[in-house]
Amino acid sequence: MRRRLMIAAALLAMPTTGQAHPDHAAGPAGTPARAAVTPLLQNAIEGGGDKEAALLLVTYAPGAADPIHRHNALVYVYVLEGSVVMQVRGGPEVTLKAGQTFMEKPSDIHVVGRNASKTKPAKFLAYFVKDKGAPPVVPAE
Repeated sequence: MRRRLMIAAALLAMPTTGQAHPDHAAGPAGTPARAAVTPLLQNAIEGGGDKEAALLLVTYAPGAADPIHRHNALVYVYVLEGSVVMQVRGGPEVTLKAGQTFMEKPSDIHVVGRNASKTKPAKFLAYFVKDKGAPPVVPAE
């Protein structure tokens, strides 16, 4: 556990390869704020053909939530701070706290993604194995 936290801290200290996406920072008037997403790194997977790895830092403001979406990728989530509520279609809704993990398959539809708190922010790392050049998030119904 201690080693995981040290790795997470080291990743957060790395310079970013991009800025937080401002269009994810706030939803339309009357809707909850959305996640701020900061790309940390993106590399081709050696011997992985057309696959690449991407690491994103996702920050939820208090009360923030995401619309239903999918990733078309294998995604591993590691909660750094606060707590988040996650659910994929057909699976149970789970509340994850700092140090806990979640996994999504390429076929999953992410139906719940939100900060569990209305007063404290939450942060997590999302590690993707995806097709080269594919967007990390796409809308879904």
